[in-house]
Amino acid sequence: MSDAYRPRRGTARAPDPPRRGRAPLLLGVALAVCLPWLSSASAQADPGGATPVERAVTPTERAEAPGEPAGASPRAGRGAASAELEPVPDFGANPGALSMFRYVPDGLPSGSPVVVVLHGCTQDAATYVDGAGWREFADEYGFAVVAPQQETANNANRCFNWFERADTARDSGEAASIRRMVEHTVGALDADPGRVFVTGLSAGGGMTSSLLAAYPDAFAGGAVIAGIPHGCASSLPEAFGCMNPGVTRTPAQWGDLVRSAHPDHEGDRPKVAVWHGTADTTVHPRNATESVKQWTDVLGADQTPDAEEQLPDGTTRSEHTDGSGEVVVREYVVPDMGHGTPVRPSEGCGRAGAHFLDTLCSTRHITGDWGLSG
Repeated sequence: MSDAYRPRRGTARAPDPPRRGRAPLLLGVALAVCLPWLSSASAQADPGGATPVERAVTPTERAEAPGEPAGASPRAGRGAASAELEPVPDFGANPGALSMFRYVPDGLPSGSPVVVVLHGCTQDAATYVDGAGWREFADEYGFAVVAPQQETANNANRCFNWFERADTARDSGEAASIRRMVEHTVGALDADPGRVFVTGLSAGGGMTSSLLAAYPDAFAGGAVIAGIPHGCASSLPEAFGCMNPGVTRTPAQWGDLVRSAHPDHEGDRPKVAVWHGTADTTVHPRNATESVKQWTDVLGADQTPDAEEQLPDGTTRSEHTDGSGEVVVREYVVPDMGHGTPVRPSEGCGRAGAHFLDTLCSTRHITGDWGLSG
Protein backbone atom coordinates (compact mmCIF):
# COMPACT_ATOMS: atom_id res chain seq x y z
CA MET A 1 0.00 0.00 0.00
CA SER A 2 1.40 3.39 -0.99
CA ASP A 3 2.03 6.08 1.60
CA ALA A 4 -0.96 8.03 0.29
CA TYR A 5 -3.29 5.21 1.27
CA ARG A 6 -2.04 4.46 4.78
CA PRO A 7 -4.76 4.33 7.45
CA ARG A 8 -5.93 7.69 8.72
CA ARG A 9 -7.80 8.74 11.85
CA GLY A 10 -11.21 8.47 11.38
CA THR A 11 -21.35 4.74 16.85
CA ALA A 12 -24.50 5.01 15.77
CA ARG A 13 -27.40 6.94 17.11
CA ALA A 14 -30.82 7.54 15.66
CA PRO A 15 -30.85 9.73 12.55
CA ASP A 16 -31.60 13.40 13.01
CA PRO A 17 -35.05 14.40 11.78
CA PRO A 18 -35.30 15.62 8.19
CA ARG A 19 -34.59 19.28 7.64
CA ARG A 20 -37.81 21.25 7.58
CA GLY A 21 -38.80 24.39 5.75
CA ARG A 22 -36.33 23.99 2.89
CA ALA A 23 -38.48 22.28 0.27
CA PRO A 24 -40.26 25.37 -1.16
CA LEU A 25 -36.98 27.24 -1.56
CA LEU A 26 -35.07 24.27 -2.87
CA LEU A 27 -37.82 23.38 -5.32
CA GLY A 28 -37.03 26.51 -7.28
CA VAL A 29 -33.30 26.12 -6.76
CA ALA A 30 -33.36 22.51 -7.86
CA LEU A 31 -35.40 23.15 -10.97
CA ALA A 32 -33.14 26.00 -11.98
CA VAL A 33 -29.85 24.27 -11.25
CA CYS A 34 -30.92 20.94 -12.71
CA LEU A 35 -32.65 22.33 -15.80
CA PRO A 36 -29.51 22.18 -17.94
CA TRP A 37 -29.09 18.54 -16.85
CA LEU A 38 -32.65 17.73 -17.87
CA SER A 39 -32.57 19.53 -21.21
CA SER A 40 -28.97 19.00 -22.25
CA ALA A 41 -28.49 18.28 -25.90
CA SER A 42 -24.89 17.29 -25.31
CA ALA A 43 -25.48 13.72 -24.16
CA GLN A 44 -24.52 11.01 -26.58
CA ALA A 45 -27.10 8.73 -28.15
CA ASP A 46 -27.41 5.29 -26.59
CA PRO A 47 -27.42 2.04 -28.58
CA GLY A 48 -31.20 2.15 -28.82
CA GLY A 49 -31.09 5.31 -30.89
CA ALA A 50 -32.70 7.69 -28.38
CA THR A 51 -30.53 10.17 -26.57
CA PRO A 52 -29.98 9.49 -22.86
CA VAL A 53 -31.72 12.76 -22.02
CA GLU A 54 -34.90 11.62 -23.72
CA ARG A 55 -34.98 8.56 -21.53
CA ALA A 56 -33.98 10.30 -18.33
CA VAL A 57 -36.74 12.83 -17.93
CA THR A 58 -39.95 11.15 -19.04
CA PRO A 59 -42.18 10.96 -15.94
CA THR A 60 -43.97 7.87 -17.20
CA GLU A 61 -40.71 6.00 -17.56
CA ARG A 62 -39.58 7.00 -14.09
CA ALA A 63 -42.91 5.87 -12.64
CA GLU A 64 -42.74 2.53 -14.42
CA ALA A 65 -39.16 1.77 -13.40
CA PRO A 66 -38.14 3.76 -10.32
CA GLY A 67 -34.40 4.10 -10.03
CA GLU A 68 -33.65 2.44 -13.37
CA PRO A 69 -33.12 3.97 -16.83
CA ALA A 70 -35.92 2.84 -19.15
CA GLY A 71 -35.27 -0.39 -20.98
CA ALA A 72 -32.30 -1.39 -18.82
CA SER A 73 -32.01 -4.59 -16.85
CA PRO A 74 -30.90 -4.24 -13.23
CA ARG A 75 -27.70 -6.22 -13.58
CA ALA A 76 -26.42 -5.67 -17.10
CA GLY A 77 -22.66 -5.61 -17.55
CA ARG A 78 -20.05 -7.76 -15.81
CA GLY A 79 -22.56 -10.35 -14.62
CA ALA A 80 -25.03 -10.47 -11.76
CA ALA A 81 -23.63 -9.34 -8.44
CA SER A 82 -24.21 -11.81 -5.64
CA ALA A 83 -25.36 -9.44 -2.88
CA GLU A 84 -27.84 -6.57 -2.89
CA LEU A 85 -27.71 -2.81 -2.50
CA GLU A 86 -29.36 -2.50 0.88
CA PRO A 87 -30.77 0.50 2.78
CA VAL A 88 -29.12 1.40 6.08
CA PRO A 89 -31.76 3.40 7.97
CA ASP A 90 -29.93 3.92 11.27
CA PHE A 91 -26.38 5.01 10.52
CA GLY A 92 -26.17 7.83 13.05
CA ALA A 93 -26.36 11.62 12.96
CA ASN A 94 -27.93 12.77 9.71
CA PRO A 95 -28.04 16.58 9.54
CA GLY A 96 -28.31 16.48 5.75
CA ALA A 97 -31.40 14.23 5.83
CA LEU A 98 -29.93 11.88 3.21
CA SER A 99 -30.69 8.20 2.76
CA MET A 100 -27.93 5.60 2.94
CA PHE A 101 -27.52 2.50 0.82
CA ARG A 102 -24.66 0.04 0.99
CA TYR A 103 -23.36 -2.82 -1.12
CA VAL A 104 -21.18 -5.41 0.59
CA PRO A 105 -19.91 -8.33 -1.51
CA ASP A 106 -20.50 -11.74 0.03
CA GLY A 107 -17.59 -12.79 2.22
CA LEU A 108 -15.90 -9.38 2.21
CA PRO A 109 -12.99 -9.67 4.69
CA SER A 110 -12.11 -7.16 7.37
CA GLY A 111 -9.61 -4.50 6.35
CA SER A 112 -11.24 -4.00 2.94
CA PRO A 113 -11.52 -0.62 1.20
CA VAL A 114 -14.70 1.48 0.99
CA VAL A 115 -15.87 3.48 -2.04
CA VAL A 116 -18.47 6.25 -1.71
CA VAL A 117 -20.49 6.70 -4.92
CA LEU A 118 -22.58 9.86 -5.46
CA HIS A 119 -25.31 10.00 -8.10
CA GLY A 120 -26.23 12.94 -10.32
CA CYS A 121 -29.44 14.97 -10.56
CA THR A 122 -32.66 13.01 -11.29
CA GLN A 123 -30.88 9.78 -10.39
CA ASP A 124 -30.90 7.71 -7.23
CA ALA A 125 -28.36 5.49 -5.51
CA ALA A 126 -29.26 2.26 -7.32
CA THR A 127 -29.36 3.89 -10.74
CA TYR A 128 -25.85 5.22 -10.44
CA VAL A 129 -24.23 2.26 -8.69
CA ASP A 130 -25.62 -0.12 -11.31
CA GLY A 131 -25.21 2.15 -14.34
CA ALA A 132 -21.51 2.74 -13.68
CA GLY A 133 -20.85 -0.92 -12.81
CA TRP A 134 -19.78 -0.41 -9.21
CA ARG A 135 -21.39 -3.56 -7.81
CA GLU A 136 -19.58 -5.84 -10.23
CA PHE A 137 -16.24 -4.14 -9.63
CA ALA A 138 -16.79 -4.38 -5.87
CA ASP A 139 -17.31 -8.13 -6.26
CA GLU A 140 -14.22 -8.51 -8.43
CA TYR A 141 -11.80 -6.41 -6.39
CA GLY A 142 -13.21 -6.74 -2.88
CA PHE A 143 -14.48 -3.44 -1.53
CA ALA A 144 -17.69 -2.09 0.00
CA VAL A 145 -19.79 0.56 -1.73
CA VAL A 146 -21.55 3.33 0.20
CA ALA A 147 -24.21 5.07 -1.88
CA PRO A 148 -25.76 8.19 -0.32
CA GLN A 149 -29.07 9.21 -1.85
CA GLN A 150 -30.49 12.71 -2.07
CA GLU A 151 -34.19 13.09 -1.25
CA THR A 152 -36.74 15.35 -2.91
CA ALA A 153 -37.45 17.10 0.41
CA ASN A 154 -33.92 18.54 0.13
CA ASN A 155 -33.76 19.07 -3.62
CA ALA A 156 -36.69 18.50 -5.96
CA ASN A 157 -34.54 16.85 -8.62
CA ARG A 158 -32.32 14.96 -6.18
CA CYS A 159 -29.22 17.04 -6.86
CA PHE A 160 -26.73 17.04 -4.02
CA ASN A 161 -26.56 20.65 -2.86
CA TRP A 162 -22.99 21.40 -3.90
CA PHE A 163 -23.81 25.12 -4.11
CA GLU A 164 -24.94 25.50 -0.48
CA ARG A 165 -22.22 26.17 2.07
CA ALA A 166 -24.41 24.68 4.81
CA ASP A 167 -24.27 21.35 2.96
CA THR A 168 -20.61 21.32 1.93
CA ALA A 169 -18.84 22.58 5.05
CA ARG A 170 -17.09 20.21 7.43
CA ASP A 171 -19.43 18.78 10.08
CA SER A 172 -22.44 20.38 8.42
CA GLY A 173 -25.43 19.25 6.38
CA GLU A 174 -25.05 16.70 3.61
CA ALA A 175 -21.27 16.51 3.89
CA ALA A 176 -21.54 15.55 7.56
CA SER A 177 -24.17 12.92 6.79
CA ILE A 178 -21.94 11.31 4.17
CA ARG A 179 -18.99 11.35 6.55
CA ARG A 180 -21.15 9.61 9.15
CA MET A 181 -22.10 6.93 6.61
CA VAL A 182 -18.40 6.26 6.10
CA GLU A 183 -17.74 6.02 9.84
CA HIS A 184 -20.66 3.65 10.27
CA THR A 185 -19.47 1.42 7.43
CA VAL A 186 -15.86 1.31 8.60
CA GLY A 187 -17.03 0.31 12.07
CA ALA A 188 -19.68 -2.18 10.97
CA LEU A 189 -17.43 -3.97 8.47
CA ASP A 190 -14.08 -3.44 10.20
CA ALA A 191 -13.01 -1.82 6.93
CA ASP A 192 -9.73 0.02 6.36
CA PRO A 193 -10.18 3.71 7.32
CA GLY A 194 -7.09 4.55 5.30
CA ARG A 195 -8.58 3.26 2.05
CA VAL A 196 -11.82 5.19 1.75
CA PHE A 197 -12.45 6.80 -1.65
CA VAL A 198 -15.21 8.93 -3.17
CA THR A 199 -16.49 9.58 -6.67
CA GLY A 200 -19.52 11.27 -8.16
CA LEU A 201 -21.16 12.58 -11.32
CA SER A 202 -22.19 16.21 -11.94
CA ALA A 203 -23.85 17.40 -8.71
CA GLY A 204 -22.34 14.31 -7.14
CA GLY A 205 -19.01 15.38 -8.60
CA GLY A 206 -19.39 18.80 -7.04
CA MET A 207 -20.11 17.18 -3.69
CA THR A 208 -17.09 14.91 -4.20
CA SER A 209 -14.88 17.99 -4.54
CA SER A 210 -16.27 19.41 -1.32
CA LEU A 211 -15.90 16.16 0.62
CA LEU A 212 -12.24 15.95 -0.41
CA ALA A 213 -11.77 19.54 0.76
CA ALA A 214 -13.70 19.29 4.03
CA TYR A 215 -12.51 15.81 5.04
CA PRO A 216 -8.92 15.30 3.85
CA ASP A 217 -8.45 13.10 6.92
CA ALA A 218 -11.24 10.76 5.83
CA PHE A 219 -10.56 10.10 2.13
CA ALA A 220 -7.49 8.68 0.41
CA GLY A 221 -8.58 9.63 -3.09
CA GLY A 222 -11.39 10.97 -5.21
CA ALA A 223 -12.64 11.09 -8.79
CA VAL A 224 -14.73 14.05 -9.95
CA ILE A 225 -16.79 13.29 -13.07
CA ALA A 226 -18.28 16.27 -14.94
CA GLY A 227 -18.17 18.18 -11.67
CA ILE A 228 -17.34 21.57 -10.21
CA PRO A 229 -14.34 22.84 -8.21
CA HIS A 230 -14.88 23.09 -4.47
CA GLY A 231 -16.13 26.49 -3.35
CA CYS A 232 -17.12 27.70 -6.80
CA ALA A 233 -20.64 28.72 -5.76
CA SER A 234 -22.49 29.68 -2.60
CA SER A 235 -25.71 30.94 -4.21
CA LEU A 236 -28.04 30.14 -7.08
CA PRO A 237 -26.72 32.84 -9.46
CA GLU A 238 -23.17 31.69 -8.75
CA ALA A 239 -24.20 28.09 -9.41
CA PHE A 240 -25.40 29.01 -12.90
CA GLY A 241 -22.12 30.71 -13.67
CA CYS A 242 -20.05 27.84 -12.33
CA MET A 243 -21.85 25.28 -14.46
CA ASN A 244 -21.66 27.22 -17.70
CA PRO A 245 -19.59 29.11 -18.79
CA GLY A 246 -17.53 28.29 -15.72
CA VAL A 247 -15.50 30.47 -13.37
CA THR A 248 -11.80 31.23 -13.83
CA ARG A 249 -9.57 31.78 -10.79
CA THR A 250 -5.86 31.49 -10.12
CA PRO A 251 -4.53 28.20 -8.77
CA ALA A 252 -3.82 29.87 -5.42
CA GLN A 253 -7.35 31.26 -5.19
CA TRP A 254 -8.82 27.83 -5.87
CA GLY A 255 -6.37 26.21 -3.51
CA ASP A 256 -7.23 28.62 -0.71
CA LEU A 257 -10.87 27.55 -0.94
CA VAL A 258 -9.81 23.96 -0.24
CA ARG A 259 -7.38 24.87 2.52
CA SER A 260 -9.99 27.02 4.26
CA ALA A 261 -12.42 24.09 4.32
CA HIS A 262 -10.29 22.47 7.05
CA PRO A 263 -7.69 25.04 8.07
CA ASP A 264 -6.31 22.93 10.93
CA HIS A 265 -5.42 19.98 8.70
CA GLU A 266 -1.68 19.28 8.49
CA GLY A 267 -1.57 15.68 7.28
CA ASP A 268 -1.77 13.98 3.90
CA ARG A 269 -4.41 14.96 1.40
CA PRO A 270 -6.27 12.73 -1.04
CA LYS A 271 -5.16 12.23 -4.60
CA VAL A 272 -7.66 13.51 -7.15
CA ALA A 273 -8.73 12.54 -10.66
CA VAL A 274 -10.82 14.85 -12.83
CA TRP A 275 -12.96 13.48 -15.68
CA HIS A 276 -14.78 15.53 -18.32
CA GLY A 277 -16.12 15.25 -21.85
CA THR A 278 -15.16 17.88 -24.41
CA ALA A 279 -18.77 18.15 -25.68
CA ASP A 280 -20.36 18.73 -22.27
CA THR A 281 -22.66 21.77 -22.48
CA THR A 282 -24.31 21.16 -19.09
CA VAL A 283 -21.17 21.57 -17.00
CA HIS A 284 -18.64 23.34 -19.21
CA PRO A 285 -15.30 21.53 -19.69
CA ARG A 286 -13.62 24.65 -18.29
CA ASN A 287 -14.55 23.23 -14.89
CA ALA A 288 -12.10 20.39 -15.41
CA THR A 289 -9.29 22.85 -16.11
CA GLU A 290 -10.17 24.86 -13.01
CA SER A 291 -10.42 21.71 -10.87
CA VAL A 292 -6.95 20.66 -11.98
CA LYS A 293 -5.65 24.12 -11.08
CA GLN A 294 -7.27 23.80 -7.65
CA TRP A 295 -5.90 20.40 -6.74
CA THR A 296 -2.42 20.82 -8.21
CA ASP A 297 -2.05 23.92 -6.07
CA VAL A 298 -3.27 22.11 -2.96
CA LEU A 299 -1.14 19.02 -3.56
CA GLY A 300 2.07 20.78 -4.54
CA ALA A 301 2.17 19.77 -8.20
CA ASP A 302 3.02 21.78 -11.30
CA GLN A 303 0.21 23.12 -13.45
CA THR A 304 1.90 21.59 -16.48
CA PRO A 305 1.45 17.82 -16.57
CA ASP A 306 4.52 15.66 -16.13
CA ALA A 307 3.16 12.96 -18.42
CA GLU A 308 0.43 12.61 -21.03
CA GLU A 309 -0.96 9.50 -22.66
CA GLN A 310 -3.51 8.82 -25.38
CA LEU A 311 -5.74 5.93 -24.36
CA PRO A 312 -7.05 3.58 -27.09
CA ASP A 313 -10.42 5.36 -27.34
CA GLY A 314 -8.75 8.75 -27.80
CA THR A 315 -9.09 9.94 -24.21
CA THR A 316 -6.13 12.00 -23.01
CA ARG A 317 -4.82 11.16 -19.55
CA SER A 318 -2.53 13.76 -17.98
CA GLU A 319 -0.58 13.18 -14.77
CA HIS A 320 0.76 15.76 -12.34
CA THR A 321 3.37 14.75 -9.77
CA ASP A 322 4.37 16.32 -6.48
CA GLY A 323 7.90 17.05 -5.28
CA SER A 324 8.51 13.40 -4.47
CA GLY A 325 7.57 12.30 -7.97
CA GLU A 326 4.27 10.71 -6.92
CA VAL A 327 1.24 11.22 -9.17
CA VAL A 328 -1.27 13.25 -7.15
CA VAL A 329 -3.59 14.67 -9.83
CA ARG A 330 -4.87 13.00 -12.99
CA GLU A 331 -7.05 14.51 -15.68
CA TYR A 332 -9.05 12.46 -18.18
CA VAL A 333 -10.34 14.41 -21.19
CA VAL A 334 -12.83 12.33 -23.18
CA PRO A 335 -13.24 13.56 -26.78
CA ASP A 336 -16.73 14.32 -28.11
CA MET A 337 -18.40 13.10 -24.92
CA GLY A 338 -21.36 14.97 -23.48
CA HIS A 339 -22.56 15.13 -19.89
CA GLY A 340 -22.31 11.81 -18.09
CA THR A 341 -20.18 9.00 -16.75
CA PRO A 342 -18.08 7.07 -19.28
CA VAL A 343 -18.94 3.36 -19.37
CA ARG A 344 -18.09 0.47 -21.70
CA PRO A 345 -20.77 -2.26 -21.67
CA SER A 346 -18.95 -4.30 -24.32
CA GLU A 347 -16.12 -4.73 -21.81
CA GLY A 348 -18.44 -5.63 -18.94
CA CYS A 349 -18.39 -2.10 -17.52
CA GLY A 350 -21.79 -0.66 -16.66
CA ARG A 351 -24.49 -0.05 -19.22
CA ALA A 352 -25.31 2.72 -21.64
CA GLY A 353 -28.30 4.93 -20.87
CA ALA A 354 -29.23 8.33 -19.57
CA HIS A 355 -25.95 10.01 -18.56
CA PHE A 356 -24.05 6.72 -18.86
CA LEU A 357 -22.14 7.25 -22.08
CA ASP A 358 -20.55 4.40 -24.03
CA THR A 359 -16.95 5.57 -24.46
CA LEU A 360 -14.49 3.95 -22.05
CA CYS A 361 -14.66 2.28 -18.66
CA SER A 362 -14.13 5.08 -16.15
CA THR A 363 -14.82 2.72 -13.24
CA ARG A 364 -11.94 0.47 -14.26
CA HIS A 365 -9.54 3.40 -14.54
CA ILE A 366 -10.71 4.89 -11.24
CA THR A 367 -10.28 1.64 -9.32
CA GLY A 368 -6.88 1.22 -10.95
CA ASP A 369 -5.78 4.72 -9.99
CA TRP A 370 -6.78 3.96 -6.40
CA GLY A 371 -4.84 0.70 -6.34
CA LEU A 372 -7.97 -1.40 -5.83
CA SER A 373 -7.56 -3.61 -8.89
CA GLY A 374 -4.37 -5.33 -7.88
